[in-house]
Amino acid sequence: MQYFSKRILRLKATPHSVAAGVAAGVFASFFPLGFHFIVAAMLCWIIAGNLVAAALGAVFFGNPLTFPLLWGASWETGKLLLHEHLPRHGPPEHLGEMMHKLSFAKLWHPVLEPMLVGAVPLGLVFGLAFYGITRWGMIAFRAQRRKRMAERAAKKSRQGGREVPAE
Repeated sequence: MQYFSKRILRLKATPHSVAAGVAAGVFASFFPLGFHFIVAAMLCWIIAGNLVAAALGAVFFGNPLTFPLLWGASWETGKLLLHEHLPRHGPPEHLGEMMHKLSFAKLWHPVLEPMLVGAVPLGLVFGLAFYGITRWGMIAFRAQRRKRMAERAAKKSRQGGREVPAE
């Protein structure tokens, strides 16, 4: 987590661009079928986000450890929004067969449609939250960096232009 935060904070772009990129990556992580980078790239283009930040946001938020949670939440949210409920015994018995054959037409209604419908509101909520957190972090990080640089410059000028080793 520390690696991703430092990589994001050190990007040379505006706080909006970086935050929008991270938000696009987080938003895209809720979508099924592994099109995350394509969705994130298209969204970055629309909202003027940073592509590197989008890739970092997608990798950090959407990874093999979190995909079952994200996709399950998307599916359940989609079922709720579509007012469809599963039978008490769980998913259709033929779901495993459909997944094995990768029949898109058969997978659309029971699986993909609810996931896509559910991904949008969840992606928006989490994307907006990460936008705010990232933008705030970028602004605070850059202000702190400017302050450190000003202190170093002042210290250097007091020393008569000589480089002083860090303490």
